[in-house]
Amino acid sequence: MSEPPSPPPARPPDELSPVDYLMHRGEAQPATRSAFLNVEILDRPADWGRLREAIDRASRVVIRMRQKVVVPTVPTTPPRWVVDPDFDLNYHLRRAALPAPGTLRQLLDLAELTLQSPLDTSRALWEAIYVEDLEGGRAALLTKLSHAITDGLGGIALFEQVYDTERDALPRPMPPIPIPRDVSGEDLVRDSLTHLPETAVSAGRRALGRAVTTADRLIRRPGATVGGAIGFAGSARRMLGPPPVPPSPLLRRRSLVSRTFVLEVPLADLRAAAKAVGGSVNDAYLAALSGGLGRYHQALGVPIDALPLTLPVSLRTNDDPASGNRFAGATIAAPIGEPDPAERIRLVREQVIARRNEPAIDVIGQIAPVLSLLPDGALQLVSERINVPDIQASNVPGYGAETFLAGAKVERQYAMGPLPRVAMMAILVSRAGICTVTVRYDTASFSAADQLEKGLQLGFDEVLELGRPKPRPASRRAPRQQTPATPRRRPGEQT
Repeated sequence: MSEPPSPPPARPPDELSPVDYLMHRGEAQPATRSAFLNVEILDRPADWGRLREAIDRASRVVIRMRQKVVVPTVPTTPPRWVVDPDFDLNYHLRRAALPAPGTLRQLLDLAELTLQSPLDTSRALWEAIYVEDLEGGRAALLTKLSHAITDGLGGIALFEQVYDTERDALPRPMPPIPIPRDVSGEDLVRDSLTHLPETAVSAGRRALGRAVTTADRLIRRPGATVGGAIGFAGSARRMLGPPPVPPSPLLRRRSLVSRTFVLEVPLADLRAAAKAVGGSVNDAYLAALSGGLGRYHQALGVPIDALPLTLPVSLRTNDDPASGNRFAGATIAAPIGEPDPAERIRLVREQVIARRNEPAIDVIGQIAPVLSLLPDGALQLVSERINVPDIQASNVPGYGAETFLAGAKVERQYAMGPLPRVAMMAILVSRAGICTVTVRYDTASFSAADQLEKGLQLGFDEVLELGRPKPRPASRRAPRQQTPATPRRRPGEQT
């Protein structure tokens, strides 16, 4: 038996992957911006000094928080992450207060404006706002992060550095400041030309290694033949081709105006509902979302059977760093016209399993090196021609235990995702036994906000009902033989 091919040379840790670079370039256009934002509700005001110290410490441990992207003026070498010599914590961490009464609605509206604003790509690609004066004496932390830094699961791992496991945790030692580098795009070009033969050979070996590894996986699959290669090509066509069902006629319009709606359910209840019909938490979540979308279409007089919904499939392994993106997208036909929630879970599960097992699941990652070399105009043209789904939905497992931030307990986490030409982005985050569902939607696509939010709540209610104990039917006993009662005697009546 021949030895498996040696893996391609590892990418230098400061080099952007083609996928990460595409995410970075997307910041230039509102339709392709990919930053995401976490809203964390604190049970009381945090200690501002301790909070600054925690964020400062995290930025020294998680080096991406102090790095900016430097792009070569000529594409002779990949873009690089470089420790920003002008890093200023006061720019990245800010402080604000809500006007009275400080409601969750006001906080979500502030978060919307923050997420809609573009990141400054000449700096480290994150921002945080500590928000005071929430009703009930609470506070919040809004943390905005470019998708070029990491994906949802990676973000959870990165920000473990910020939290404490108890309210009055002892201070942790402050690591040294990462050594900054004053590097320009011209510097990268000059350096690459100096080492051109070495750079070219290394890049060529990586590209060839990726191709050989992919081919070897295909050949070594059980029953792999020429037919297997054809099957791989067919899988690639499915992944890159039109969605499995046409988009909804009701959700065609797009705009730059969006709104965020949140709801929450106990994780145990969602798990019980899924288990009752042989599904997973993710299946139940997608089925509930589909039920809500179906109700919305019914209410507006445009009932349809299904619409395209894309969900991320994590490609992360235990050896992958927390930074960087390691996911692929899989599109299903969300069964929004199916009235039975149990059947919706079954239909969702069947499709998700099939899509996750596609041989070409990571085809976008494989063509990203070519796409990343396109000039801006050509890349925008390609982006506009890509078929996009109506809905994107993510499920991010959060922290299982309670977490604290500068003396305040994190009560809730709401994750707001980008809207890359889609009508809606929904994200479920489970944290300390509670699932929050954050639905961010384009108001031109969903013009009836009340109907949408009511429908989504009912969609989750009916799925959760699957896991609740059913009332036991009353037992049907044979009627007991009755003894004739002695008639009551009226006054003056003879016995």
